Amino acid sequence: MSHAGVYIHIPFCRSRCSYCDFATGRYESDLAERYVRAVVAEIARWREVENPFAVDTVYFGGGTPSLLMPAQIERILKALRERFNVLEGSEITLEINPGDGGISATSKQQAMRELRRLGINRASFGAQTFDNRELKQLGRTHDSTDIRTTFGRLREAGFENVNFDLIAGLPGQTMAGWRRNLAEALKLRPEHLSLYLLDVHEGTPLADQINRGQTPKPDEDLAAEMYRIMIDEVCAAGYQHYEISNFCLLGFESRHNTKYWSGAPYYGFGCSAHSYDGGRRRWSNERDAANYVAMIEAAKSAVVKRTNLSDDDERSESIFLGLRLMCGVDLEDYRLRFGSDLRDLYNEDLNRLRDAGLIEIDDRLMRLTRRGALLSNEVMSTFV
Repeated sequence: MSHAGVYIHIPFCRSRCSYCDFATGRYESDLAERYVRAVVAEIARWREVENPFAVDTVYFGGGTPSLLMPAQIERILKALRERFNVLEGSEITLEINPGDGGISATSKQQAMRELRRLGINRASFGAQTFDNRELKQLGRTHDSTDIRTTFGRLREAGFENVNFDLIAGLPGQTMAGWRRNLAEALKLRPEHLSLYLLDVHEGTPLADQINRGQTPKPDEDLAAEMYRIMIDEVCAAGYQHYEISNFCLLGFESRHNTKYWSGAPYYGFGCSAHSYDGGRRRWSNERDAANYVAMIEAAKSAVVKRTNLSDDDERSESIFLGLRLMCGVDLEDYRLRFGSDLRDLYNEDLNRLRDAGLIEIDDRLMRLTRRGALLSNEVMSTFV
């Protein structure tokens, strides 16, 4: 039986990063308290699935969830455990901004210990880069020293599962600078690394800066070379490349994020949170935090969009989500689930992708090559 994940969206940040297009806003203590009450109420009243799966992962994302007080996190966890069967040994992740550790705690170290005591056993934080100039350009509120200090505090608080986010292909970033970033991260040796190529979204401050000529446009060829170097150096350091942008030491895959790629159910709470019942139903919440709070306080549902997947949708999702995992799509599982051979359905496309060096196919699996991982959008579009 499949187990579900729970995602909790905390939309508050100290400041907005120049590249961010997530549902986030400035932290205000009064709104944060109302928001926590709303999330607790949404969880308590939740009836979207008649017989929900037991839960074995919880993920606090954002935004910057660590801006909440530990006591507020505790109330949300208590509500989850009262509403769902949260299994012993569940992976419970909290995103932390370097330099933050609980906005109203007597000390950052005490806050981290308190979070660990509450059952948070995985920390993920957006280092993004160890270059202070690049951090300033991105609008981050921390510097490289904060990254190292925060990591040390996490270790002292008993966190044995830590993820770093790093971004390659930043405007003006050099190959030498990217190699230094990788070296700094590998020196600290977190259990997990999420390494992304910069994606510039229209409507963000960074996109506006590029469009006005204030910031150089990212060099796509250089970013591609950074991706290749990243795989070589991180894997040589003993990490497994298990998803297009994710690497881990043995046994430290993100159990929660893997649910998204493998078709497992997940239940989302808070503004902009998305959910999937593991079958055909998807739904998502109101994006704006203030509107979300008002809807919950008025005893209304925060769900604003519902989608029922068709047979074709299910088939497509199983392929393009499954291909994100470097182990690939199991062809026999696909045949048993959908009653047809993927190789027959997409024969011409698969031959084209294979001839281009983007995928590998054998008797059991279809998976991306290293080149295919770099050009994954082109591969995925074949199956949408």
